[in-house]
Amino acid sequence: MVKASGSSLMDLTGVGPIVAARVLADVGDVARFADRNRFASWTGTAPIAASSGEIVRHRLSRAGNRRMNHMIHIAAATQIRLNTPGRAYYLRKLAAGKTKAEAMRCLKRRISDALYRQLIADARAAAQATAEAGPGGHRGTSHESSAAGSHPHTGTSDQPLPGPAQATLPAPSPARKTSTVRHLQPAS
Repeated sequence: MVKASGSSLMDLTGVGPIVAARVLADVGDVARFADRNRFASWTGTAPIAASSGEIVRHRLSRAGNRRMNHMIHIAAATQIRLNTPGRAYYLRKLAAGKTKAEAMRCLKRRISDALYRQLIADARAAAQATAEAGPGGHRGTSHESSAAGSHPHTGTSDQPLPGPAQATLPAPSPARKTSTVRHLQPAS
């Protein structure tokens, strides 16, 4: 179904059919996000400053769509496990003095940005295909209606209409309530 949607999310390392399907289902229309920062905030991959004194730290955002964050985590874990540019990025962050959790957070944000770019590219490609298509969104369609007759000058309004429909049910008779007076008779 992901391939049928025309999405190229599975081109990203670590994004398989399940992750791609969940991303497409949860995101819907990517145009609702103004930029990659808003998308990262929605996915919960935008870090929150948690500095104290001279120590500058960031922590995980508990806000956002937790399912999307989980899907991004799966992609990040896959990239770390395999020999990918994501693994090299993660190792660079570790070498720079980040903890494993901080390095994972950085990689997840990077993957979130890549997902956003891919979703935008897919949306542009779909818009381009729709613009090239004929009316109704299908290639090869025309503005001519196929509802008219086979003769080119015959329209649907040229045909005579039948008269009024015959009544199939009898007309309802007005129901009247009659009041009946009952007299009580003494019991014997």
